[in-house]
Amino acid sequence: MKNIFRHIELIFWVSALFWLSLVEIKTAHFTFCPLNNAGLDFCPGCGLGQSISLIFSCNVLQSFEAHPLGLFALIIILHRIFVLISNYIKFKELHNESTFNPNVPGR
Repeated sequence: MKNIFRHIELIFWVSALFWLSLVEIKTAHFTFCPLNNAGLDFCPGCGLGQSISLIFSCNVLQSFEAHPLGLFALIIILHRIFVLISNYIKFKELHNESTFNPNVPGR
């Protein structure tokens, strides 16, 4: 359970991208956006999820129409996932029992 909380950000981003790869795009959709749900028409982030989902279904032009920064957001999220995984690997190598064992004499 402790490892899950340690890597919650990685789990969140991978799950979000997995969900966005499976979702079907419709014209009317549910949104978590508080500005949109409050009745405001403009939100700078609205359409990013739809844009990323359209990229996964190879509709790059429609993706750009949904939100011009969708591809950029996807690149940033993938970079963040890469950084989190590489940090996890470095952490595991640093704390590997074979590199540091307090029970071995001379270390």
